[in-house]
Amino acid sequence: MRVDDKLRMKDLLLNYRFRNEQLMTLALTHRSASQNHNERLEYLGDAVLGLIIAEDLFKRFPSADEGQLTRLRASVVNSDALFSVGQQFGIGNLVILGEGEKKAGGSKRVSISSNALEALVGAIYLDSDYATCAKVVGDLFHELLTELDPSAIEKDAKTTLQELLQGRGLHLPNYQVKSITGPPHNRLFEVSCSIKSLLNEPTLGTGESRRKGEQAAAREALSLISEESSCD
Repeated sequence: MRVDDKLRMKDLLLNYRFRNEQLMTLALTHRSASQNHNERLEYLGDAVLGLIIAEDLFKRFPSADEGQLTRLRASVVNSDALFSVGQQFGIGNLVILGEGEKKAGGSKRVSISSNALEALVGAIYLDSDYATCAKVVGDLFHELLTELDPSAIEKDAKTTLQELLQGRGLHLPNYQVKSITGPPHNRLFEVSCSIKSLLNEPTLGTGESRRKGEQAAAREALSLISEESSCD
């Protein structure tokens, strides 16, 4: 399938017709394919998507408190959830990749697909307006949003660890990036989690973003604290 055919298909699947097709092309262009790529649109789309989802949750769950709303938003606006939404219309196969990234299986990479979806949201926002963009996002995320239950959303590892330490009157954790490896389009972050006067050694976690590395390190810290508590 030619790129032009793919882009027209994208229009239909999103149920949105771009006025400026160059924005759509840019949103689907990975940095491996061109110096003129989608990362700036991804930045914008991340912010717009976060606001749209936050507004939807605020209206959808009038009794939910701030913590529940924050956790609900995190369960929707994350790379795995975005990848799942993008799979509805095969976004991975529509992203324009360089030859090297194609051979490396970039069309199946979670980070590439999720970033492209955010870039598309940014492109739609620039091409239309907030209300139109919110309508498209609402349609795309409808199934995911309707399945949410504020009472069933678990706290993430960092939040759980922080609340545990606060409850004990201990120092809060300190996260530091120890290393960043891999090419620019496929980074791997190694992050440490230090807890003064509780853990002798920092725990380590890895992830494709700093945030994911911090979560992994926090989960490891919680596991060690749980082990130590069970031995007391």
